[in-house]
Amino acid sequence: MTTYKIELKDGILRIGFGEPAQNDQIVRDAAARLEEMTTSGELAGGQLLKINGPISIPVAFVLAHKLAHIYGAVAFYDPKLAKYVVSITHNPAYKLGDLID
Repeated sequence: MTTYKIELKDGILRIGFGEPAQNDQIVRDAAARLEEMTTSGELAGGQLLKINGPISIPVAFVLAHKLAHIYGAVAFYDPKLAKYVVSITHNPAYKLGDLID
């Protein structure tokens, strides 16, 4: 059963809900998928990762914790702005709140 979908496509982490479940299960599934992707080398880290798709707050924390350790900056898509907003950064090339196409 997959309650949360995560895939890296065209350099963007595409995320979304799968089969209906509560956040306790969704968090476990999201963490397992991220672990699978890092172990396989699919998520190898880098300067910047863009994320696009629906997310719950508990899942956002799981993604932030894991991805902040392997990417210099993480930006999340904001449909109202039609841009990615830098939400985590350890990379001097990106500042918190920077907007990226």
